[in-house]
Amino acid sequence: MALVRPHGGRELNPLLLNGRALTEELDRARSLPKIKVSSREKGDIIMLGIGGFSPLDGFMTRADWEGVCDGMKMANGLFWPIPITLSTDKSTADTLKTGANVALVDSDNGEILATMKVTEKYAVDKAHECAMVFKTTDPEHPGVKMVMEQGDINLAGPVKVLSQSDFIEKYGDLFMTPAQTRALFESYGWSKVAAFQTRNPMHRSHEYLAKVAIETCDGVLIHSLLGNLKPGDIPADVRANAIGTLVEKYFVKKTIVQAGYPLDMRYAGPREALLHALFRQNYGCSHLIVGRDHAGVGSYYGPFDAHHIFDEIPKDSLETQPLKIDWTFWCYKCGGMASARTCPHGETDRLLVSGTKLRKWLSEGADVPAEFSRPEVLEILRAYYASLHESEKVEVKLSGHSGR
Repeated sequence: MALVRPHGGRELNPLLLNGRALTEELDRARSLPKIKVSSREKGDIIMLGIGGFSPLDGFMTRADWEGVCDGMKMANGLFWPIPITLSTDKSTADTLKTGANVALVDSDNGEILATMKVTEKYAVDKAHECAMVFKTTDPEHPGVKMVMEQGDINLAGPVKVLSQSDFIEKYGDLFMTPAQTRALFESYGWSKVAAFQTRNPMHRSHEYLAKVAIETCDGVLIHSLLGNLKPGDIPADVRANAIGTLVEKYFVKKTIVQAGYPLDMRYAGPREALLHALFRQNYGCSHLIVGRDHAGVGSYYGPFDAHHIFDEIPKDSLETQPLKIDWTFWCYKCGGMASARTCPHGETDRLLVSGTKLRKWLSEGADVPAEFSRPEVLEILRAYYASLHESEKVEVKLSGHSGR
């Protein structure tokens, strides 16, 4: 058995240059007009570079944007659930001619990330994009806020990626490309691989989901988001340490691969679940574990909307399929982790395990039930929150001195 094919049934399409081509394009880029990119766009550029967004060759046209928003299909018919776009302000766009080449630079440090040939400039109805992708136009939704704050003009065109930013420097071997995960899976003899998407450390419920997948698959890719999160979420390096400890202590050897990817969260719920499946197909995963409120935020989506959306798309949209799992919890009567499909007992016998609840307890220094998280994981997370509290004390002390 072979791994699933990259999305679109083609080879991976990494756009990152190397060697002489990279040196020459960097030299050329320094003289080009500069377009600053947001954190979200930076993550998209790096995904284009490593082949995570195969078979895309750049940022989407207006026809692509419209097709993806309204029907989850690009102009060429390729399934795609969320627009991959680049924007700028109108005054900057007015200085660019169609066919011009530009350098795309990190808005934080000015690093040149890519070059792009501008094939089209177009304005979009951002509220319409939000309504279709996020199912809301509420400005409190972090994804809606991100889109509404984008520039008013989208730029389309093919890109040549020149950098992976500082992801390798910051995360080392944790940052893996689709080509690398595919090679590793093949070296293990895996063909049926489930991806576990996470932006949190893994508590007992997450551990249960991964182990359910291992029962029917060759292995699981625990795939952590390395881009930006919302305030209060736990940083990637702390997550990676906690997950690595959990895997070492509580999983059979060579059933888990831990890796990270460079995107920011969009918090698009069901649509983002589809995007997660799509790019995990490029990473070589045949399945995506989809639990409760996948990629959700607040109460914008129903707990199983991300399950249902996979049934609403054409059968040939994706090779990677959802591994749908119901509510999971610790049942005191069952004496272990269970789901609503396997446990007959009532709510009073269940401890619902959630990342939000765990973060709240840890930030408040409250006791965490042993059924909620492994002690080795809690030790790492408590140390992180203790360091935060210590930093806050120092800041308060310093601010007190400065006011005198």
